[in-house]
Amino acid sequence: MTRFVVVALWLVSMVASLATGGGAVGARQASSPVAGAGEPIRIAFVYVGSVNDGGWTEAHDNGRVAIEEQIPEAETAYQENVSENPADSERVIRGFAEAGYDVIFTTSFGFMDATLNVAADFPEATFIHISGYKTAPNVGTGFGKQEEPRYVSGILSGRMTTSNVIGYVAAFPIPEVIRGINAFTLGARSVNPDVVVRVVWTNTWFDPQKERAAAEALLDGGADVIAQHQDTPAPQQAAQARGALGIGNDLDMSPAAPDAVMTTPIWNWGVYYVQVAREVQAGTWTSGQYWGGWKDGVVDLAPIGPMVPDDIRAEAEAEVDRFRSGEKTLTTVFTGPLTDQDGAERIAAGVAMTDAEILSMNWFVAGIEGDIPA
Repeated sequence: MTRFVVVALWLVSMVASLATGGGAVGARQASSPVAGAGEPIRIAFVYVGSVNDGGWTEAHDNGRVAIEEQIPEAETAYQENVSENPADSERVIRGFAEAGYDVIFTTSFGFMDATLNVAADFPEATFIHISGYKTAPNVGTGFGKQEEPRYVSGILSGRMTTSNVIGYVAAFPIPEVIRGINAFTLGARSVNPDVVVRVVWTNTWFDPQKERAAAEALLDGGADVIAQHQDTPAPQQAAQARGALGIGNDLDMSPAAPDAVMTTPIWNWGVYYVQVAREVQAGTWTSGQYWGGWKDGVVDLAPIGPMVPDDIRAEAEAEVDRFRSGEKTLTTVFTGPLTDQDGAERIAAGVAMTDAEILSMNWFVAGIEGDIPA
């Protein structure tokens, strides 16, 4: 079982729900409770990558730090580089539960079943699985509408490309990744209908060498902008080395490739993590499926780089304001007419895709070159 699990299982279970790395290393205690500030709470995090990965895991760890800053009586701990092998991940999760942690966040898709298994044995603890779709009385899920900032990053890319070929380095063919590629492409083609987005799958979340090689292959094929759904800045570094531009992922990647990165769709996990911690402290938390958007503050766009001209920057920032205010929502992005890459109409004009359809998306929109593996 990996972070991507079986796509067919995702489709069936998510729709039904809406209708009704390396071996683990030692856990590190990250803070101590402060007396008198409120009810003490112990919170643990299970990470698939390194807290210094420059992307996915580092963004989650920033959320942990936000808990420390905003809830001084909280004690937090984490374990990084936890394998998605079920036996490995369950051992780590169970270790935190046995140690008496009140809340345990498991932050990769492949930790889903291990989280449920442990939670069944520790009904007094609260478990939050990031990006999953299975819940229990003491297990909730959390994710965000990253597709919103991806759409705006697509607008920037569509304006800035000169070859009209954009490369996209993608991890696994699951709905989370597919809808992100689709939203990015819709944004790019909304301002430049001649753009094509070429997708290369790496079948890994964290492999800098493989990610960079995929980006280089796309650059060799004529791409002059590299976007990504990967956990490291390696594709952006490949773009910079070739004098190309790029769009990062998860965490502002401009420090790793300042001459290439135009912006990055980013996570503000602290918004959600602090909310959960306070609800558990107050005894008001109940199981559910959180899916926050730009207006909630859980997703955002990193600052736009200086290589972007003022008029293009202004256009993108105006779109950001529409999302942030709630005027433009994810369902507006995925509103018809939408045609797939084979020319067939998937969504009729004026019809907005439902949450269930968006969360189970398994087809590419027009303008994308590349297959979705079974």
